[in-house]
Amino acid sequence: MDPNAININKKEQDDEAPTPQNTPVFTAPISTNTNSQANTMQMLNNPALAHLLQGRLGNLAGAPSEYIDSLPKAVKKRLASLQYLQEKHTELEAQFHKEILELEKKYAGLYKPIYDRRYRITSGQEEPTAEEIESGEKILKELESESSTETPPPSADILDSEPETKGIDSFWLTALHNHPQTQEMITERDTKALEYLDNIQISYLESGPGFQVIFKFRENPYFTNSELTKSYYYTQSKISGDLVFERSESCKIEWKPEMDLTMTVETKKQRHKTTNKTRVVKKTVPTESFFNFFETIPLPADDDDSEEADEARERLEADYELGEELKEKLVPRAIDWFTGI
Repeated sequence: MDPNAININKKEQDDEAPTPQNTPVFTAPISTNTNSQANTMQMLNNPALAHLLQGRLGNLAGAPSEYIDSLPKAVKKRLASLQYLQEKHTELEAQFHKEILELEKKYAGLYKPIYDRRYRITSGQEEPTAEEIESGEKILKELESESSTETPPPSADILDSEPETKGIDSFWLTALHNHPQTQEMITERDTKALEYLDNIQISYLESGPGFQVIFKFRENPYFTNSELTKSYYYTQSKISGDLVFERSESCKIEWKPEMDLTMTVETKKQRHKTTNKTRVVKKTVPTESFFNFFETIPLPADDDDSEEADEARERLEADYELGEELKEKLVPRAIDWFTGI
């Protein structure tokens, strides 16, 4: 099993629908909802700790203890039979996770008309129907009645004086700003570029188990891409049968001249040692940006225990968690992140 692998299973959902107020930022593997198990899985998701534990477990699995060697032959044969049964269990577990993924794909197809309708409304291509508005207002009233404070509706005079607008301005930028995980990634420079963000979509890969996050942009002064994509690939664990995160790949952003938001120009003064004259030196260096998300992080070798490799594993884990968060929380419930309700 790859020590860098991250389990992709999600825990069972609570009865209450997830919103920005009650939804945890990170998903966890399926388990009963106990603090001890949650803490255990959080520890196992730490790449450094997982790497250490995997090495120790590997040693235990590959080198029978003196206790096992001392057992009677009949008992050893029974243990061998249990190992066979465990292998059959693993085969069924692998099939179970494959079927879960197929079920996710099925419902992705069922969600698509809803997401398409949402896009046409937010982008201003279509207006909501009277039935959609009436049903939505009833839901909002129920939510407001549950909160301690209510916002009074605007007066008719204000509504009459409103300028004509189309769609919902900066819908996805606002949703990203309101999400705690993506909020901290967005710089002031990024905000101006993300104003051109038209839609965020999730699609499942046809080439194998995995998914792709698709950011769709209107024409903008920053890059020529109409889409920015990041693909996440799963692999099947030979030990447990689980689908685990293997790697991710990003598209290349085609930045327009001098518009790369992931780089900044540093200006320094240098004094010549011989002539003692001062000159200004400009150097382009990497900088923090939301668009660093669209970077392919190289996989370190399994036996690489260097500081750089550990840092890469941590980045890969954070990268996968963000991809899952976009797939499981932000895209499905974008209206919750936009309104904060």
